Amino acid sequence: MKKLYSPLKFLRYTNHIEALRSQSVCAPVHIRIKPTNICNHDCWYCAYRVDHLQLGADMVEREALSYEKMVEIVDDCISMGVQAVTFSGGGDPLVYKHLPEMVERLAKGGIRVATLTNGANLKHKIAETIAQYATWVRISIDAWDDASYAQSRRIKEGDFSKLCDNIRSFVHLGSRCVLGISYIVTHENYQHIVQASQLFKELGVNHVKFSGVVVANSGSANREYHQSIMRETSAQIAAAQSLNDAHFTVIDLYHELDERFEKSYTQCPFLQFLTVIGADACVYTCQDKAYTEAGLLGNIRDRSFKEFWFSAENRQKLFQFNPAIQCRHHCVTHSKNLALLELLAIDPEHGCFV
Repeated sequence: MKKLYSPLKFLRYTNHIEALRSQSVCAPVHIRIKPTNICNHDCWYCAYRVDHLQLGADMVEREALSYEKMVEIVDDCISMGVQAVTFSGGGDPLVYKHLPEMVERLAKGGIRVATLTNGANLKHKIAETIAQYATWVRISIDAWDDASYAQSRRIKEGDFSKLCDNIRSFVHLGSRCVLGISYIVTHENYQHIVQASQLFKELGVNHVKFSGVVVANSGSANREYHQSIMRETSAQIAAAQSLNDAHFTVIDLYHELDERFEKSYTQCPFLQFLTVIGADACVYTCQDKAYTEAGLLGNIRDRSFKEFWFSAENRQKLFQFNPAIQCRHHCVTHSKNLALLELLAIDPEHGCFV
């Protein structure tokens, strides 16, 4: 089975690696667009809504991209040669009423499309559009039944059953779109990993990815939170992997979180590969710094994304951004940056001695 998750995907984009060497700017390979900050769930650990996490510190919860700005961004992505767009939050992308049109427009423009969602609105027209045009959709889940789901997300009991119905209906559309589950491991749910995996397999999803909840801005605090459950969590994930077959895979991304907080390097090369556009019409370095002043590259309220991206202003910020100072928090691209920086440091006179 071909791998869906790998920190080495960037190696396919040699033009971007050469741009890093010459300190020039290429169009991003992948853009995360946050069309709206409105969400129909209220997860207790959501970094965009809790006060003690830095992510989302400057987010306005009712903000959304206008139809005109979204069309402009989509058309810029197509003309720039962006390879992939993922819709994410902020809020839940599937509450954005223009999403079906944008998914279709991107796909017909040659861009691969995906979305993250809580799945509550994965039904009717938007489900049919995603099934037809998207490469993948991933549903965030942190529960195993109606009661646990209602408690973790502060929603009505019975919504988990409705979500399961949405998943079954999506699977029955017979789409080639990969349907995944992102299971956020917490103290409340780690003992139910095998149970949840069995349910997801029965529902017909393609894979479930396990990763640890982020509860603090420091690595030590996150390590302390997970330390008491880490052994049992790993055992549960290993047991769940016995369910793997040609149609279903359990992916283990549960790890020591503190290794992704402290940075010794002073450049973030992955900025050229992935960027984020928020519902506030601002461009951010990454999903870990969205809606924060430290992560702000610039705003595109009165100019196009394409104009901004290739500006001298953005080039300066891309190459002067210092993770050792500005990113002392969780980083999803940490391992990719380490690999990229090692690749860029190889002496060309010795690089052929593979």
